[in-house]
Amino acid sequence: MFGVIEGTGFETLDPRFAACLLGNARVERLWTGARWAEGPAWFAAGRYLVWSDIPNNRMLRWDEADGSVSTFRQPANNSNGNTVDRQGRLVTCEHLARRVTRTEHDGSITVIADNSQGKRLNSPNDVVVSSDGAVWFTDPPYGIMMDYEGARAESEIGACHVYRVAPDGTIAIAADDYVKPNGLAFSPDESVLYIADTGGSHDPDGPRHIRRHTVSADGTLGGGEVFATCTAGLFDGFRVDRSGRIWTSAEDGVHCYDPDGTLLGKVLIPEVVANVCFGGARLNRLFICGTSSLYSVYLDTNGICPINGA
Repeated sequence: MFGVIEGTGFETLDPRFAACLLGNARVERLWTGARWAEGPAWFAAGRYLVWSDIPNNRMLRWDEADGSVSTFRQPANNSNGNTVDRQGRLVTCEHLARRVTRTEHDGSITVIADNSQGKRLNSPNDVVVSSDGAVWFTDPPYGIMMDYEGARAESEIGACHVYRVAPDGTIAIAADDYVKPNGLAFSPDESVLYIADTGGSHDPDGPRHIRRHTVSADGTLGGGEVFATCTAGLFDGFRVDRSGRIWTSAEDGVHCYDPDGTLLGKVLIPEVVANVCFGGARLNRLFICGTSSLYSVYLDTNGICPINGA
């Protein structure tokens, strides 16, 4: 059931992909038993990974020391995306409560955002924290479209936006021209913000791409051109490595893009992938949330440290 399994591997589409791979590394399945695994976040100090199982309304924890999996939080307000801020705290998007929260070091919960101009958010999906302490998150309607991943409700906002919560707590719309904004991640120097649009999930003609925005010193976004269009299903969550390559979820696994937009290769997974993150002692281990399972693979590249950005 666990360990290296059939149906996994690598597909090289550009010779540059070879620089990312280790000759004897293989994809491993670490655990299975979720309904829709999402939002992995690595906690270096404790050597553990936290991720969401949205329909089961729980968050799980995988311990690197012994490979054990335990329940981190249940109920979890149908949590989706997670990240770690610069102080090592968990930041979570909650479908059911329609909010973004921070778990403090003492375990208490702080609400970062739950409304925009007095109207409840839809169902925050994914989140990233920039080096200035601002919290950026996407707000598609997936958690209010059905009772499976949240609770069916009408959108009070009537649209799906990308938001930025400034360090002083002020919330503002960062982008308002997305159909269903989803995963997001910064380039290593934070000069670029990549954002996925999964509008194709409910409209065959809808967007299924990642867009590229320039980030100004005041936190406003420019540009917004299409960076890459998904060749297998939809992009969902993704991360950027220290060389600026984008490692993004897709229907057939994880797709790796060069900063110039070239699809370099794929990490093949026998389930639809929802999200990924880098972890391990050297941030050279990619953790992968497949539909029902948690996978990992060691790579010859490193993620960006959430504590100091290096």
